[in-house]
Amino acid sequence: MAKIIAIANQKGGVGKTTTSVNLSACLAAAEKRTLLIDLDPQGNASSCLGLDKESFTKANVYHAIISEESIENCIYKTELPLLDICPSNNDLVGAELELVHMFSRETKLKLALEPILSKYDYIIIDCAPSLNLLAVNAFTASHSYLVPMQTEYLAMEGLTQLLNTVRLIRASLNPKLSLEGILLTMYDARNNLCKLVANDLMTHFKDDILKTIIPRNVKLSECPSFGKPIILYDITSKGSEAYLSLAREVILKSEKRPETPQTKLPLNQIPKFEDYQVNP
Repeated sequence: MAKIIAIANQKGGVGKTTTSVNLSACLAAAEKRTLLIDLDPQGNASSCLGLDKESFTKANVYHAIISEESIENCIYKTELPLLDICPSNNDLVGAELELVHMFSRETKLKLALEPILSKYDYIIIDCAPSLNLLAVNAFTASHSYLVPMQTEYLAMEGLTQLLNTVRLIRASLNPKLSLEGILLTMYDARNNLCKLVANDLMTHFKDDILKTIIPRNVKLSECPSFGKPIILYDITSKGSEAYLSLAREVILKSEKRPETPQTKLPLNQIPKFEDYQVNP
């Protein structure tokens, strides 16, 4: 049975799509059957995996949500053998308006995914940078949510609103929804502000901060323009090492196993949080 993880943050530019695409790719590289659902009308996750989002006008996530097509007909193969994608495009903009008048509008994605849960180990949902009805569908369908967080003070402001939204979802729609973790992204070890923000986050959310930190990395910025995840673009880069480390962390948490040398994925020498902390 698939574990469904929503990648969400209402603030844009914090690395949601980068995390969705590269975590999915690294899970697939770890021989986990993985489906990436692009739930952003911009379709950036689809483009990052080399798909022409405008060519999926008759079968994409929009059609699955409004029940025009079964989810099986909206899934496509990628360059990685164990990674599939359910793409999106601008059609998804109209989905929210149509959902308003539908019965059980908050559970449309959850119902659409039920036939394929046994086919995958992980389903990753790339959410748009907003807390709208599509995001509610993502949270309702998911077992957990992961929050990419840029290490800047402005990025912290939206976290409280996101947690409040999740609290409402738990109370009314999905009581089992849990926090997968807060992922620090675009970290620059040369910048003391990054270190201070990271320390503040550790103080307030100590048990929820993931051990892996995603560094600011040129290769991570380049690979979307080539339509490839980082492990296919430059597997030796720091960005690739970081996302392999994140995939390992997610897998170990899902399987409730402690980290040992035998459970490590390749290229896992990315520094842990304690290596970044500011000395008092």
